[in-house]
Amino acid sequence: MTETSPPPVPPSLGDGIRFAFGTLTALPVRVGRWDRPAARAGMLAAPLAGLVVGLCAAGLGGVLLLLGSGPLLAAVATAAVPAALTRGLHLDGLADTADGLGSAKPAADALRIMKQSDIGPFGVLVLLFVLLAQVAAVYQLYDAGGWARGAVAVVVAAVAARLALTLASRAGVPPARPEGLGAAVAGVVSVRAALLAAVLVAAGCAGAGALFGRYGALHHALAALAALGVAQLLLRHCVRRFGGVTGDVFGALAETAATTALVVLTLG
Repeated sequence: MTETSPPPVPPSLGDGIRFAFGTLTALPVRVGRWDRPAARAGMLAAPLAGLVVGLCAAGLGGVLLLLGSGPLLAAVATAAVPAALTRGLHLDGLADTADGLGSAKPAADALRIMKQSDIGPFGVLVLLFVLLAQVAAVYQLYDAGGWARGAVAVVVAAVAARLALTLASRAGVPPARPEGLGAAVAGVVSVRAALLAAVLVAAGCAGAGALFGRYGALHHALAALAALGVAQLLLRHCVRRFGGVTGDVFGALAETAATTALVVLTLG
């Protein structure tokens, strides 16, 4: 008789949270499990990691404003916190993805370019404009609406950025390489679970925006949905160009979604 291996032990809530924080932030969290079930739980918990990053960013901006800083310096510090809490990995992924897409080379060559340690001209330009857009948006929100409006926007943007990663981990999205973070999380989340996470996060963003009235609720929900929509367009393009997702693509999706949400929240 042949022995059958026991079914994998379902990950606990703690396993998922540790996976999310251990892979998506630089916070000192040890990943206890590195398997597909833990990756599934971790990517579903990704918006929670975004919530913590956003609260830290908004908190530093608030401290500087209380100490008498102008809104521009507070905006720069706010934008710097997510970069620090990810060791710049998402920004690095954004730059590498821009270089890969900008190269207009076949998938294998583009992936090789993305793995190089240096940053090319496309990456530099995209990084510059994205960071300028983030700082400008947060500055406008702090200056025109005060810290509270800016803080809620920063948190919504950070949560939407990580939710974009949850959706990019859904079934049907292949990895571009057989190794790396992209391969570890590609396809681990069911489409139904990803959509449920999107609905819950959009509702949470609407609830946060409701602090500023009914229009605020609608505005913040639309900002989150716009962020996801733009990230999905980028995801589709990357899958078509590279054959799937990589860790760099995940970083690009997060920065794209965060920037989109902030820009939408400055409008109107």
